[in-house]
Amino acid sequence: MSSLKPVGSRQTAVVHRFDLGDGIQLQANVNRDSNSSITTIELLNCSRPLILHWGGICSGKNHWVLPNHYPPGSKIYKGEALQTPFAKKGATYSITIELHDPKFDAIEYVLKDEKHHKWFKSSQGNFRINIPKFEACASRAMIPKDIIEHKAYLIWERKGRPTNSPQEKEEDYETALRELNDQLLRGMSMDEIRSSLKNQNVQTVSGFKELQMPGNTIIAAVYHKQYDVSQWLSKQSLGHMKGTPLCGSSLVNLVEKTLGTDNVKMRQIYNIGNNELVVLLKNVSSESHIILAVNLKGDTILHWGVSRTSAGEWLVPPPEILPERSKMLNGACQTIFKEISDGQKQFQYVDINLRGRHLLGVQFVLWSGGSWLKNNGSNFYIGLKSLEQAGEKGEGNKIEICKWLLDEIAQREKDAERSLMHRFNIATELMERCRHERELGLIGMLVWLRFMACRELCWNKNYNVKPREISAAQDKFTDLLQRTYQDQKDDRENLRLIMATVGRGGQGDVGQRIRDEILILQRNNDCKGGMMEEWHQKLHNNSSPDDVIICQALLDYVKSNFDISIYWRTLNSNGLTKAILASYDRPIVSEPHFRADKKQGLIHDLSEYLKTLKAVHSGDDLESAIATCLAHLNENYGFMNTGNGHSDGYFSLKLKESLNFIQSHAGDKNIVPFMEKLLEARIELRGLLFGTTRRLKYFIYLDLALELALKTCMEKSFSELKKAPIQGIMSMVSLMLENLCLSTVNNEELVFITKDWYRVCNLFKPNDQQWSLQTKAVLDRMQLALADKAQYYLKMIQPTAEYLGKLLRVETCAVASFTEELIRTGCGGTLAILVNHLSPILRNIANLGSWQIISPVEVCGFVDCVNKLIEVQSKVFNRPTILISNRVTGEEEIPYGVVGVLTPDMPDVLSHVAIRARNNKICFASCFDQDIIQDLKSKKGKEISITLKTSGLIYSEFKSSSSSNKLSSFCPRVTLRKKNFSGKFAISAEEFSCEMVGAKANNIEYIRGKLPSWIKLPRSVALPFGVFETSISSDINKDLAKKISLFKGLVNGGDIAKLQMIRNAILEMKAPFQLMNELKHKMKKSFLYWPGDESEERWNQAWQAIKKVWASKWNERAYLSCRKAKLDHDDLCMAVLIQEVISADYAFVLHTRNPLSGNPHEIYAEIVKGLGETLVGAYPGRSMSFVTNKSALNSASIIGYPSKQIGLFVKKSLIFRSDSNGEDLHGYAGAGLYDSVTMDEAEKVLLDYSSDRLISDKSFQQSIFKKVAEAGKIIEGVYGSAQDIEGVVKDGEIYIVQTRPQI
Repeated sequence: MSSLKPVGSRQTAVVHRFDLGDGIQLQANVNRDSNSSITTIELLNCSRPLILHWGGICSGKNHWVLPNHYPPGSKIYKGEALQTPFAKKGATYSITIELHDPKFDAIEYVLKDEKHHKWFKSSQGNFRINIPKFEACASRAMIPKDIIEHKAYLIWERKGRPTNSPQEKEEDYETALRELNDQLLRGMSMDEIRSSLKNQNVQTVSGFKELQMPGNTIIAAVYHKQYDVSQWLSKQSLGHMKGTPLCGSSLVNLVEKTLGTDNVKMRQIYNIGNNELVVLLKNVSSESHIILAVNLKGDTILHWGVSRTSAGEWLVPPPEILPERSKMLNGACQTIFKEISDGQKQFQYVDINLRGRHLLGVQFVLWSGGSWLKNNGSNFYIGLKSLEQAGEKGEGNKIEICKWLLDEIAQREKDAERSLMHRFNIATELMERCRHERELGLIGMLVWLRFMACRELCWNKNYNVKPREISAAQDKFTDLLQRTYQDQKDDRENLRLIMATVGRGGQGDVGQRIRDEILILQRNNDCKGGMMEEWHQKLHNNSSPDDVIICQALLDYVKSNFDISIYWRTLNSNGLTKAILASYDRPIVSEPHFRADKKQGLIHDLSEYLKTLKAVHSGDDLESAIATCLAHLNENYGFMNTGNGHSDGYFSLKLKESLNFIQSHAGDKNIVPFMEKLLEARIELRGLLFGTTRRLKYFIYLDLALELALKTCMEKSFSELKKAPIQGIMSMVSLMLENLCLSTVNNEELVFITKDWYRVCNLFKPNDQQWSLQTKAVLDRMQLALADKAQYYLKMIQPTAEYLGKLLRVETCAVASFTEELIRTGCGGTLAILVNHLSPILRNIANLGSWQIISPVEVCGFVDCVNKLIEVQSKVFNRPTILISNRVTGEEEIPYGVVGVLTPDMPDVLSHVAIRARNNKICFASCFDQDIIQDLKSKKGKEISITLKTSGLIYSEFKSSSSSNKLSSFCPRVTLRKKNFSGKFAISAEEFSCEMVGAKANNIEYIRGKLPSWIKLPRSVALPFGVFETSISSDINKDLAKKISLFKGLVNGGDIAKLQMIRNAILEMKAPFQLMNELKHKMKKSFLYWPGDESEERWNQAWQAIKKVWASKWNERAYLSCRKAKLDHDDLCMAVLIQEVISADYAFVLHTRNPLSGNPHEIYAEIVKGLGETLVGAYPGRSMSFVTNKSALNSASIIGYPSKQIGLFVKKSLIFRSDSNGEDLHGYAGAGLYDSVTMDEAEKVLLDYSSDRLISDKSFQQSIFKKVAEAGKIIEGVYGSAQDIEGVVKDGEIYIVQTRPQI
């Protein structure tokens, strides 16, 4: 007998009761919302477990239909029913059945008592639990109208505020009602709902008023929400860039304090219960030592062996490397740890001196407290050759790979290709062993698994394996990836890339469903033969990601009214061909054929089966990832009712609402609200990704799916870019920037770019030149960040792809494009497309054209192409050459024979290479149009002429004459007179003269006392000419002098590589006592800080800086420059100008005659944050630049905004400036060839321009510009000629650090 009772006034929640006899009752509580139903079945007055034998009833059908998702422990009975055991909860037995398909109208069942071989049935046959229809209107009376209108307004707003028809308004109203009812069913009170709506800051709701959205394109000029991206800031741990594990434990500090921190090459930390093991690899007296330290109590023994050719080897260690207290035992060595103390704390350690032995690694376990201690069940392993040099590319650029891992992968590929189960099991083992290799180990795994995912490797060969075995192996591997993700935070980007190549997998019935549900699909739809049986056999024996594609192809085929061409189109577009289908161990050679009357059933069942396949094989599929995540959270945690934050184990309501929106709006034509919700979901999910939940990998896969969906949606909108408004494109850039921030571990640069991007978005002024210049600068910085990332990938990943690809015989084209394709799969490639589209639009608004002409010279020459200018700076070109160079940093020497340099790069106008180009009358220009650059490259070997017009640079092919092929032999005569030692090792500023010091020191001293008091000069002393030569020839350095003399002879003979040997030898010099004594006296007399007063170490730092300045005389660029100018390098003498460092807020370089136009009435200046080395040195990006007329210093015109990524900052210190006798010679650009070195290394700081006063505070900006320009005008007046001036700004005050005649 059954009874039905309503619960409250809701028609979507009912209770059924059934009398089973013997006093036993069954109660079923049914709740239904718009998308699913939850039925909780309880046995009352029952003391023994029973089994529910059941199936679902769909609308219009009488037979049982098995749902795709069923309770844990359920078994499929003869393909026709489900049998689910009741689980005891407290005093009752219960089952919860959750049906996600709204088509189910009822559940029919009988009960089985296995112990007594008894069935419980209704007198009419099966018991039946009717699932009520969801009636949204039933809740209208319960929910106040203002709350429904408020919710409807939010729904309209998240759609992008479209212009709604009355019918669409009503649809939003009904959607709001359904969502509110869902919240009530989850147990939220009306007060909680009202409070959550108020927190969403909607101002006007009454009457549900809408705003008009301009434009009729998908990419409309809509407002994009801006986030506090500073909260997303994530920095990489210091030291990790070298591949060493993160360390920051008290034991590490104690060990390094006690045993020293010098020459530590590697640190590793392992947790052993509540204790720690620290491994250090360090050099001691040119020999490598392994130091193992533990804070265990009691005697500890190291049980160890070595490996030579494979990381899996355990060999007896060579006798000569055995530490004290060691003995050999059964093929291993046992060494007793030695106790040591720092006076307060103690630890135990073992020191293994490798004595030059070349070992691959060391394996070990520990014995302590009567038990063996291992690394998560495996041996500990110390890799000694994780960075193997596999070859060289470019000048001194070592290629790094984890060679032992790649070699072992190649050896085991034959076993891995037997099945995906074998591959994932091997991957788990290798992953465990290579975790200590950090980045390079993970890259090795990534390349291998991506080769697999791209079908470059065999998935199955002569081996049958059940789907559940594949799924279980996959689950084990992804569980390990999850643990690694939790432990190695710096490696999360590479781990995400690895996880994107494999599905989630799963234990228990997750994989088994693949096997079971294909039988149900065949039975329900009468398709047990032909292609479906072939596929069935493949699924039973070797399921793979291809099955997802096959299922999708079948679904598309059925939906198209059985058009077979659609089936093949889906397969082919996803890389599956007839040949591949036929190549399976269980081949598929037939085409599908279904009964037409089964169409709806096939669509339903194939759709559900596709979800099952994706749950195992498709980790980043959005629908599957959301369903898996929500099911996991419903089962384990529940939902938070209010707020947006996360606590461990909770899922915010805002995230659930975002995911529900995504599920229900996946096919919307207006994709902007959909993309906004994808991003919002990622932001809400972010907190969970830093948690320690047991199934963190579900959240990672969901995040990967959301990221991929946003990228895919964005790329679908690219067809609209040409007609999209600027604000619409800028919103798209914002979305991709934010997406990239969320995906990047070391994201500080991206966060600062995003903040600055928000700033220019908020300042939007259509057709405004200054706004476009600012926006273009932020875009330039974006391009630099994207290029840096791409370059890093090429450097770190491509060598592994090439090495492993060769071993595995992967097709050459797949190997060559590996990293490029990997970059394209990420958000960075999508963002680059948007940036490249927007950049010329902004340049057009700013009237910038395609060229920036840095050195305006008209020339003729033959086109040649190089990647980097620095790679050819020592080359001699025998005919007039115009170089097209991809990279120009600003510090290069222009090669002999080059008359023009054209580049897509962005060197500063006042960089060293720019100044030398102007001095030597060489054409130098940046081009911002890739089409022009490609056209120029296509003319390689041809002669072109370059002319200059007001519109920019014009080039054309040139019909050469006999004279045009020859270089001009005329070279202005440059003389260089060698200076002699004056007998003084140090001099004060008052003693500066042309015979003692170079132009830097003399020029700065010349203007002292001639400037107004508000222009300040730093205190100075100098080491005059001849001090180096005298010091190197002294008795304490005589051996070095002989070595340098030998190397100089080799260099003069043409061996340029020996210049490095000369520099190294100079850095070994010792300071003569007289030099140190005189310098100390002069510095104190001049009120300069004497480092020796602080400590001997500080003096050593100063002495090292002095030697670096002297050594820079022998840098390659300077030496080649001398040779090009036909100067005797031995005649060049180097004084050292010593000044206090001004801890600059900004640094500037200005030319008192505009170098771009040659206008003597204009001052041109460039300014950067921090020290000026980023302006004149090889630091990417542009500085801020302005031009002002000397008669109107208050009216500076900004012609460029900053895009420099880095600022250099230093505390109170000293700077040692090179000051040669080759400075400022007519016809020789000696300035900037030699180094200036600070005693303390400057700190590199990523710059945040969004809060920089020089950009945002116009009055401050104009004040600084005026002071800088006025200082330049005054100094030009003192000299009576145009000047090239360097200075800094500190607390609004101007300091001049050097000046020279502008050439």
